[in-house]
Order: sequence, then structure tokens, then C-alpha cells
Amino acid sequence: MKKLSFVAIALIVSVSVFSCQSSNKKENQKTTETSALQQKVNQYATVKLTTDLSQLTNNQKKMIPLLIKAAKVMDTLYWYQTYGDWDSLLGSLSDSTVIKYVKINVGPWDRLDEDNPFVKGVGEKPLGANFYPKDMTKEEFESADISNKTGLYNFIRRDSAGELYALPYNVKFKSSLKTAAKYLKDAAQYAETSGLEKYLNLRAKALLTDDFYDSDIAWLDMRDNTIGIVIGSIETYEDQLFGYKTSYEAYVLIKNKDWSKKLAKYAAYLPELQEGLPVPEKYKKETPGTDADLNVYDVLYYGGFANAGAKTIAINLPNSEKIQMEKGSRRLQLRNVMKAKFDKILVPIADILITPKQRKYIDFDAFFNNTMFHEVAHGLGIKNTLNGKGTVRKALKEYASALEEGKADVLGLYMIEQLLNKDVLQGDIKNFYTTFIASIFRSVRFGAGDAHGIANMVRFNYFKEQDAFTRLDDGTYKVNFDKMQDAVKSLSHLILTLQGNGDYAGVAKLVKEKGKIGPPLQKDLNRLEKANIPVDIIFEQGADVLELK
Repeated sequence: MKKLSFVAIALIVSVSVFSCQSSNKKENQKTTETSALQQKVNQYATVKLTTDLSQLTNNQKKMIPLLIKAAKVMDTLYWYQTYGDWDSLLGSLSDSTVIKYVKINVGPWDRLDEDNPFVKGVGEKPLGANFYPKDMTKEEFESADISNKTGLYNFIRRDSAGELYALPYNVKFKSSLKTAAKYLKDAAQYAETSGLEKYLNLRAKALLTDDFYDSDIAWLDMRDNTIGIVIGSIETYEDQLFGYKTSYEAYVLIKNKDWSKKLAKYAAYLPELQEGLPVPEKYKKETPGTDADLNVYDVLYYGGFANAGAKTIAINLPNSEKIQMEKGSRRLQLRNVMKAKFDKILVPIADILITPKQRKYIDFDAFFNNTMFHEVAHGLGIKNTLNGKGTVRKALKEYASALEEGKADVLGLYMIEQLLNKDVLQGDIKNFYTTFIASIFRSVRFGAGDAHGIANMVRFNYFKEQDAFTRLDDGTYKVNFDKMQDAVKSLSHLILTLQGNGDYAGVAKLVKEKGKIGPPLQKDLNRLEKANIPVDIIFEQGADVLELK
């Protein structure tokens, strides 16, 4: 056996030490990255999604698992719409923390951090998600001669020659939609009201045809049901390229009939409130439907888009401008989820950022009503532009959703003030205003990748300029109630006129100038993060959680 020289031995030791140091460095880097991502996971508080089921009949208990199965189909369809082949994505990951955060965001982009990627190698999120070819430009789309290219229920794809064409959802997802439709039909057999049975059967048909009109009308006509489901391709938020394409989602619901009765009277005031909007007459010439239905629900399952990132606490549907003008809409307040967010997020935020003298005004009833009237306010204003640009949604394209959410927020406050003056609504305007400002801090944390987050940023910066609130030396905020009232009126005027004019450039300018978080606000939001206050919630949900087979 040959002896190794001193130099050779030294070289081996050196290489070995370097190799160990390099390995340790990579391991430490991996540990650091996992720890940072765990902090992102911790932004979400876990909530068990359940309610009192003792009120339900045996047939109703049999319906719920079937509806949840239908809702779960929406999960897989939405994965494709927002990302593509999710099996390959999850299969390429080994870190359990990364996998968990991917599932929370339904993709590798962080919805609370302006859709920035957190999985290596995936690149930026396409503005058009997976609705359009990733190499397609806006100009190419707008010049393409494609039938129904701005339709709500189709993908834009390339053929073998590289030409664009429209692929209907019901064709792409035919097999999965048949499965979901069967679950709805099976559930309809246990329906104890004719309205619910009719809706479930019509909705099953709608999933297979992408024609939701009849089922939307049946849903609005259905008033006496306890069990409910919202299911289909509904919202356009995911399409940030044009705001045309809808995403699949679902909610399985139980109506709280006692709370719902309290709200029934408000819809009748919509025409009167429309007439009083702080804009010239031409911007309020449309008459909102008064057949709107206000109801309170507990949610048993969130599916698809509804379960991606930040969770909604209220729903206003249908989105069809035609149906809203003809018949109105239904506003659903999701009380169990709303209460969870109030307790776990809003109250802790107020304890840090609202001046101690005004914390007494933070109130769940105010939070509930602010949210409810936000949804009701979607029915006010104008749906069609005044200058031949079509609907507001089509004229404002990717900015339509954010501006509409901003409109609903500010007009919700306008409605509350008017109804308090009429003694129709009880309460102190200070509770509503203070809780509203605290809610801005809650919602602005959703980031610029979320329409509600953009709307809150615009409103925060606008209210700041109008001196509607003041940041005190101790780092807390004080609401200036009189100036808040003026700011609500002037912002309502601005948004309604932008919508009525279909002013795409004006809205783009507003978002660019005010739809961002400035350094002072970011420091305050960082304080919330250091205090470990959740940004939003995730769910333990499903038939097993409900102990239903």
C-alpha cells in the first residue's frame, strides 16, 4: 500500500472541509428559506368551518355531503384555470411547508404578496393566469377575429397553425362538469322545497352548457330554503389581463333565518338611495332592482376560487348586469366566517392601530353592517357607460373589479349614513366609521394582487389626503368623523363618474397613484406582522369535519 504524501493528505482534508462547509451552507440556506415560508403559512389562522347542525332534517343532512362533493370538483377546475397542470407542480415539490403554501394560494404565487413567486423557477404569474396563451399580447387578442372572444366562459388557445381560438369551458371540462352535475341532481332528490329542487336541477344543466341565466333566476326566486349552494364559474378577478374570464368556485351554505329576517327591509330603499347619490342625474338614471334578497348564512365549504388566498365574507350575485337590472340580486352575509375574522384579526388590529379613545367604537354589528351594505351597494350606481363603451365591466377591463369593490365600500358607508338619518338603521355613525377604518388595515394586507386590496389602498390614500383620519405621534390612528363624511361623498362622486364615463385611463391613473402602500403605512403593517396578527384564515372543512357521511 502506497503512503500518501503530506500534501495529498492536506488536500484531501481541505476538500473534505470545503465540501462539508458547502453542504452546511446549503442546508442552512434551505432551513432559512423553510423558516421564512413557515412565517407566510402562519399569516393564516386555522378555523374549523362548522355550525349547529341540530336544526337540520335527515334529508338536509344527506344533501350536504353531496353538495360538498360537487364543490370539490370546482377545486380541480379552478386549479387549471389559475395555473395549469397542478399534479405536475405538486409532484415536483418535496418540502411539506412549500406544498402547504402552494395549496393555500392555489398555485406557486403569493396572493398576499402581490402574486410574487415563492417556488423557484416558476417565474412571474401571467396576468391572464391560464385563460390565455402565455405568449399572447393584448394587441394580438384585440385584433384577433374570434367569435365570443370576450365571453365569460371560454379559454383562448392556439391551434396547430398558431392562430387564436376560443375553447368553451363546457367542452374543456366536459367529464368533470358531468360529475358535478350528477352530485347536484342527486342532492335535488332530498330537497324539501320545490324552489331548491328546481334550482339544483337547473344549475346542474347550466354547468354543462355555460348558460346560467335560468338557474340564476331560479336562485333568486328561491326564498324558503335552509340549505344552499353557490356553484359555477362566476368571478372575473383572476383574469388580471382583461377581466373577462370567470373562475370556478363554490360555497355550501346553511341559512340563518332569524338574522335574515332582520335584513329583509333594506332592499326596498335601493331606488330612493340611488336617487340621492352625490352625482349628476345622468350617472344615476338606472333603476336598481328591488327584488333583491338579503340573507345571512353559515358556510360549510369553500371551493375553487373562493378558497384561494384571502377568503370573502360576503357575496353579491348574480353578476349579470341584465339580471341585476331586471330582478336584482342576492346578498349573502357569511356570518360564521365574518365572526372568525372579527375576533381573530380585526379586534387585535384595532388594539394596535386605533387610538385608545376610539377603540370602544370597534363593534361586530358595525363590521357586519359595513360588510352587508358593501354588498347591497353593488346594486347602486351605473352598470352601462354613458358614451357607448358598453358595460362598465368591459370598458374598464382589468381595473373593473377593483373599482367596483371600491365603489361598494364607499357607497356602503353612504347608505349607512342615509339609513341612520331615516331611523331605518340603528346605531352610532362613529361605530361604523371607526370599524370601517380598522377594516381598511385588515383588507389592505391582502396586497395589490387582490381587487379588494387595491380598492382598500386607493381608499386609504384618498381618505388620508382628505384628512378623514390622522396618524398620531404614538403610531395610532384617529378618525375625524366630520371630514370622513365629506371624504365618503367626494370619493363616491369620483368613482361613479369614472364608471359612467368608462374612463379606462382615469381609473388606471387613480390605481397607479393611490393603489399602493406608502412607507409609513408599510411600517404600521409591519407592526401587525411582528405582533403575529393573522392576515387571513384557512379552513378545516368537509363532510368529515361536520361528522356527516
